[in-house]
Amino acid sequence: MPRTSPYSIALAEAERTELEARARRYTSSYSEVVRARIVLYAAEGLGNDEIAARLDTPRQVVSKWRKRFFDQRLAGLTDLPRGGRPPSFSPEVVVAIKALACEFPAKADKPRPLARWQCPDLARAAVEQGIAASISGTTIWRWLSADAIKPWQHRSWIFPRDPDFGPKAARVLDLYARRFHDTALRPDEYVISADEKTSIQARVRKHASTPPAPSQPARVEAEYLRGGSLAYLAAWDVHRAKVFGRCEQTTGIDPFDRLVDQVMTTEPYATARRVFWVVDNGSSHRGQASIDRLQHRWPKLRLIHLPVHASWLNQVEIYFSVVQRKVVSPNDFHTLDEVEARLLDFQQYYEQIATPFEWKFTKDDLNALLERIAAHEDAALTPAA
Repeated sequence: MPRTSPYSIALAEAERTELEARARRYTSSYSEVVRARIVLYAAEGLGNDEIAARLDTPRQVVSKWRKRFFDQRLAGLTDLPRGGRPPSFSPEVVVAIKALACEFPAKADKPRPLARWQCPDLARAAVEQGIAASISGTTIWRWLSADAIKPWQHRSWIFPRDPDFGPKAARVLDLYARRFHDTALRPDEYVISADEKTSIQARVRKHASTPPAPSQPARVEAEYLRGGSLAYLAAWDVHRAKVFGRCEQTTGIDPFDRLVDQVMTTEPYATARRVFWVVDNGSSHRGQASIDRLQHRWPKLRLIHLPVHASWLNQVEIYFSVVQRKVVSPNDFHTLDEVEARLLDFQQYYEQIATPFEWKFTKDDLNALLERIAAHEDAALTPAA
């Protein structure tokens, strides 16, 4: 029978809040996250064997930190002082190098023609600026890793430019939740997410690709001849996980209208009460002109535009990412006809296994995002004291 720990854990509310924060804090070290989860699982009444299995860690480790918390509470989850040689660098040196890592290389005290820091670059800069007489990139990496500082990485961002970003985004999120104008959608009302994936090439490899083998991945020749390109237009039924697609020589009003015709002449959309089409602001479906054109042709159609620069709110982009990973990459096609056949065959294959995307970004998340943006803009406009 599984052994029962004599150390029963009951958490105060403040302790639970702190442990839950540690368990989900991405800047925490892995060991801190594991220790917090051990205690949280123990507080749920789980035994050490089950906790060890869930966290994929030895039972002895679970037992150790469970007992430490039982005896010392939160203070027991910290490492004890270790023996050995004292640190070679003072805290001032560590702080100075972390500060240097948080500057752009081109704007440092001694500018360097670099786009971003790497640890060996920081080591050389620290020596040249007199911060340390000698230091290795590995030591710097260890210091930066402790604070999750990664100057060699970057992320792109953009502020919403659409003055009606909030209302437009909220309307789309309502549709994903099957609501429109604060009213639940009826069973005969549908939500379609549509867009175009442009410039899908046929890259004719100079040598045939080889399949995977033991200890060897699939191999694809780097050199290729260009066999032309086409556009792939797709419409994704948000709640039914149905996909409609077609390949065209290029994008534009006429190709997009043909996609709309393809969907709207198919049941259940042909006899639906309303069909909402969520689209971005591409040239083939931009502005009031596109609304007038499509709703004149299809009175049951409602064209819903996303805010500018908000394609991340368009669910069909998730489907396109699946197509990119499963069909287009690595690109190894002999003709455009082969590209088209593969894309259309994949639609039928994907529909057999697809389920609606688990969309988690809600109106509450949107409101929180807009509040953060507003606070940032207010701070930028506030003059320094």
